[in-house]
Formats: sequence, structure tokens, C-alpha cells
Amino acid sequence: MQAISSLLARTGLPEVLPTDEAAAAINRKPQTLRKWACLENGPIRPIRINGRLAWRVADLQSLLNGEVL
Repeated sequence: MQAISSLLARTGLPEVLPTDEAAAAINRKPQTLRKWACLENGPIRPIRINGRLAWRVADLQSLLNGEVL
């Protein structure tokens, strides 16, 4: 995990994305991700930052690569 954090810090990529950006990254509607969060039945789970949903970039990449989380 520390290696991922240091890699993201060097490349300037964020570790998490807001729902709108995460949805665009995986070609889904933001409401789909919100539903996954609400029902807790999606392939990935968000984290909450000050009550807002945030989606881990690593989880999004794994989902796009077809990996099971």
C-alpha cells in the first residue's frame, strides 16, 4: 500500500476521485455509483470524506482490469 501511495505522489495522480469523475472514468452514470454506495452491493465500495463519497483510483483501475475485489 505504501508503494502505491508513493507512486501516486510522484505522478501527481489523486488517490481518490469524486463520484462524477469516477463515473466518467468507468463509463457509468454517477447515479449508478451512488446506488452502489447506498445499497452496498456494487463491485467497489466508496470511502466517505466529510460525508461525501470518494472512490479509490486503485479500485477503479482494478474494476476496469476485470479484477475481482
